[in-house]
Amino acid sequence: MQLKGIEKKEKNQVELTISIDKEEFEKALERAYRKNVGKMTVPGFRKGKAPRKIIEKLYGEGVFFEDAVNMCYPQAYDSAVEESKIQPVDHPQIDVDEISPEGFTFKATVTVKPEVSIHDYKGLSVEKGRVSVTEKDVKEELNRMADRNARLVTVDREVKKDDTVMFDFEGFVDGTPFEGGKAENYSLRVGSGMFIPGFEDQMIGKKAEEPFDVNVTFPEDYQAKELASKPAVFKCLIHEVKETEKPTIDDEFAKDVSEFDTLDELKADLKAKIKENKEKAVETEFEENLIDRMLENFEADVPEVMVEAQIDRIVEDFGYRLSMQGLGLDTYLKMNDMSMESFRKLFREQADKQVKVRLALEKIAELENMEITEEELEEEFKSLAEQNNLDVERVKQLLPAESLKGDLLSQKAVDLIKSTAKKTAKKATKKAESKEEKKEDEE
Repeated sequence: MQLKGIEKKEKNQVELTISIDKEEFEKALERAYRKNVGKMTVPGFRKGKAPRKIIEKLYGEGVFFEDAVNMCYPQAYDSAVEESKIQPVDHPQIDVDEISPEGFTFKATVTVKPEVSIHDYKGLSVEKGRVSVTEKDVKEELNRMADRNARLVTVDREVKKDDTVMFDFEGFVDGTPFEGGKAENYSLRVGSGMFIPGFEDQMIGKKAEEPFDVNVTFPEDYQAKELASKPAVFKCLIHEVKETEKPTIDDEFAKDVSEFDTLDELKADLKAKIKENKEKAVETEFEENLIDRMLENFEADVPEVMVEAQIDRIVEDFGYRLSMQGLGLDTYLKMNDMSMESFRKLFREQADKQVKVRLALEKIAELENMEITEEELEEEFKSLAEQNNLDVERVKQLLPAESLKGDLLSQKAVDLIKSTAKKTAKKATKKAESKEEKKEDEE
């Protein structure tokens, strides 16, 4: 293989001119002959035994050219990429010139990573929120815990909003029952909005074992088109009315829902956890704002193929998480009346930013001469293995070392940006927190 030329084209494309000499092409022709000879019928010879020269004379000199070219060019292309030090981001387009027994020349046109310019990434000034945990935060978390530990208690009274009712119903349009409009012993929290507008409101004030009608009109955009915009009557019978009974928030509650013996101990633990979560949220917001500021000083003509590839990864990850919930991506799209094209558009802005961030961080790592040692790489492999409960060697099989090195370099670049950043407090946040604290003191 000989790399005869490198030419930069428009839109981050590079054209490599690569030649294959006679000796290399002859070896490929011989491999192509051995691959195909068993499939060819030649008069006077048993199948698979005809000499190559006889086959070429019978079928033409170029009978094995196509297969030989296909055997040659992938390795030749890879060698040319390594020699030219370009960084392809897509598969190449191959154009082969005239082929002869003397060899051939081909052009490989491929999209490469763009040239990146970034400046003033150190000393960026970004606001950072102040963390404060109030009594209100703790009370709200305690109430959420009480909600999670609430129970339903049967009551003998009229239905109120937020009650849960067990009831039968059957729907009629023009006096005729319709498919899917009937159920028995159906459980519904009144006010949840699970039924069509107006249905649940008409249940309020009703009592168990007293039949009643609910009169509604199906919405114009109702999923069952044959029912859309039509008035309907539902004949209903409530069997049971239940109200939510929350536990009293006291020491006994603390014992029931945690490892603590007193409410004060539980509150102290909740306060610490809330603070930790707020600190993480503030740190995440700070880092995101810092990255946004960094991108203000970033310039690159990002190839569309890189954005599309990132969308591929996002969609694939989304589909994987859906599968963990027992739902396929195709089913999800049908449920939401979306095409794959419209679904992918949802992630375009996100993907575009992710590509730019990656390119920017890679450039910073290059400018700062950052490196990842073998020890750092091995430690990260061990950490990932522990996190995912896998053997280290299995993680190495699943995650290429170069890919992990890239991730670690990007993180080093982020750490550099953060360590040199100028943090300024959010004055509006301080004022809001001060008002909240003052209000609580008055209470």
